[in-house]
Amino acid sequence: MLKHYQHFLTVQFAVDEINKDPQLLPNISLGYQLLNNFHESRLAVENSLMWLSGKGPTIPNYSCDKKHKSMVVIGGMSSTLSMAMATLLGLYKVPQLSYGSFDLLLSDEVLYPYVYQLGSRESTLHLAAVQLMLHFGWTWVGLIISYDLTGEQFFRHLQEEMAWNGLCLAFTEQVSEKLKDYDCYIKCMARILGSSSNVIFIFGNTDTLKFFSELLMIFAFYGKMFIISASWDFSAYSTDEMMSNFHGTLIFSQFKREIPGFTDFLKSVHPQDNPDDIFLKSYWEMAFNCFLSEIKFLNMTYRQCDKSLTFEDVPPIYFDKTIMELSSNIYNGVYLLAHTLHQMVQTEAKDLSELLAHLLLSWKLLHFLKCVNPVNGIKDELCGDGPSMTAETYDILNFRSFPGKIWSEVKVGEVIPHEKVLSINEEDIDWPEDFPQIPTSICSVACGAGFKKQFREGRPICCFDCALCPDGKISNKTDAEECMQCPEYQYPSKEKDRCLPRTVTYLAYEETLGMILASAALCFSILTMFVLGVFVIHRDTPIVKANNRSLSYILLISLTLCFLSSLLFIGRPTPAICILRQTTFAIVFTVAIASILAKTITVVLAFRATKPGSKLRRWLRPAVSHSLIFICTLIQMCLCGILLGTYPPFLEMDTHSEASFIVIQCNEGSLVTFYCVLGYMGFLALVSFTLAFLARNLPDTFNEAKYLTFSMLVFCSVWISFLPAYQSTKGKAMVAMEIFSILVSSAGILICIFASKCYVILLRPDRNTLEILKNKASP
Repeated sequence: MLKHYQHFLTVQFAVDEINKDPQLLPNISLGYQLLNNFHESRLAVENSLMWLSGKGPTIPNYSCDKKHKSMVVIGGMSSTLSMAMATLLGLYKVPQLSYGSFDLLLSDEVLYPYVYQLGSRESTLHLAAVQLMLHFGWTWVGLIISYDLTGEQFFRHLQEEMAWNGLCLAFTEQVSEKLKDYDCYIKCMARILGSSSNVIFIFGNTDTLKFFSELLMIFAFYGKMFIISASWDFSAYSTDEMMSNFHGTLIFSQFKREIPGFTDFLKSVHPQDNPDDIFLKSYWEMAFNCFLSEIKFLNMTYRQCDKSLTFEDVPPIYFDKTIMELSSNIYNGVYLLAHTLHQMVQTEAKDLSELLAHLLLSWKLLHFLKCVNPVNGIKDELCGDGPSMTAETYDILNFRSFPGKIWSEVKVGEVIPHEKVLSINEEDIDWPEDFPQIPTSICSVACGAGFKKQFREGRPICCFDCALCPDGKISNKTDAEECMQCPEYQYPSKEKDRCLPRTVTYLAYEETLGMILASAALCFSILTMFVLGVFVIHRDTPIVKANNRSLSYILLISLTLCFLSSLLFIGRPTPAICILRQTTFAIVFTVAIASILAKTITVVLAFRATKPGSKLRRWLRPAVSHSLIFICTLIQMCLCGILLGTYPPFLEMDTHSEASFIVIQCNEGSLVTFYCVLGYMGFLALVSFTLAFLARNLPDTFNEAKYLTFSMLVFCSVWISFLPAYQSTKGKAMVAMEIFSILVSSAGILICIFASKCYVILLRPDRNTLEILKNKASP
């Protein structure tokens, strides 16, 4: 871990900078003592004991250095090292500045009361991660966390925030020493590699993710992209060849203030100028693979380091030219200590020597450490433990690996979680080699417009099927959970992705169906008037007289009105037309049916009143037939009056019959009364049909019964068929069905009753004589 030599250099730079500042600790010079624990807990404890004992052998509870002036320990780089050191340093109440990643366990004031953590809490890292997922549409993400309190807390916060934003975890793996077991390793790898998630977020620090790093040394995660925090230095346990596997990784790094003058300081650091710095000498020789002095061994001379070499020439694997997060924590820690000592001198003692007289007094520093701002040195009256919970800002870094063991971390964006501000330049990102463009990480393909999400039972909300919106509803956005109902005056498009304005429609004269029905009504009414004219012209002929010409006139006039009443159903309806058309239709049809009933009764009575002196003859007078028609019509008029008085027909807009149209139509009002009106006409027709059927075998001279039977049969068949058809149709089709029934039933009566008579009158006048009729009447 040669690149961590930057930590040493940061201490040197910060101390030199403070010593040159006349306003900070005037007349006092800071010094430092460097001890290397080689990232081993055992050596960390040993060095702590050596520091407490002074130079020479380590003797517990004894200080062998009378000039010992150290008051604070800065270390360690990880929570494991910090805990190992704190176990011993805490016994002597020595303040310890841990510059590694923040750990919840170290914040326990009972176990570690003298530890002050310089690392950021990363309390909003889960918010930053969710904002990045939302930006790229990564709804199905894997999670690998460290097996500790910090990892568990991050998991809870991340899971809650992801659920709030509709994101899902494909899997969650906790990294622990169990991964050393072969079976656990296989199961863990199977879950990770078998997941459909292409993006994996990894949370933890270098120490807690050590076992996972060892996994990566064995197997590369092809087709997976990593998102990590800067707390995990994956290069610590990676070989040069492995580093290329991290190409394209996105790193969340705490936003750090620049350290002015650090680059110039590096230019002044050279082994020749610092011959007593053993760390620098070892580092230089290992970084450049040479020796500072000429060495001969077995007649071989090893390469001597070029004197012109500087830190600018050090490969990136050994030294990062930009200040790293841990180095920034160290820099802040040194300044925090300096400002704390400055405050203590001003408030606790006139001279620092009084504080240095007893080593155990250094624990007083802890209170000041928690109350001083490391940046400006201003004392904060609201003292707290650990770093303050200020609004955090994260840089988004893109790790890039190049041939020749060259790699770098390029800033491509920035996120401020609390303000929900994310700025990222996608064009500057180098994605992993497995992804030629922005990776996708979803469980289900997004549902387009016109579809809604149908969640799968027992699966996370990110896993769903796409179902087409039901009729009458649309969805105009991607991944809609529910389809929207179109407004009343709009209808869904064919794709069901938008609402279109409906067209107002009705059965108009201009359209084909309306034109055909109107033409048929006019033609039949003209034909009926023609028949009426024929009967009027030939009113004195035997065939006209034999068929009760007054009733024939009434019937023909009523049929004409029946044909013409159908025109009230065509065209744009109005409230007046809605009231008129049903009542007009009912009354004129009742007149027609009553006329047929009168004709039928007349035929039956005429046959039975043939004997001289029969009392039935008085019922054959025209006044009786006219009275019957009037009574029947009056009853129908009363029914229509009840209909108009209780719940009359009214104009309505039908938005359900036809999807793309608003049908203007008449609502019949009370269906009970309306069907009573129709039922009354049906009753009259049924009576007429029964009487005509019973009189069908009367002699031909007087036999009108057969024609009346056929006409009533047609009438009843049409209107019986009309009722179910009327109920099953809507909109214009329903209106057209009623018009059709009116025309067909009226035409049936006209043709069945009058066709044969017109034939005789117009084409066979020779048969229209009294002699022929009498001959036919003879048995």
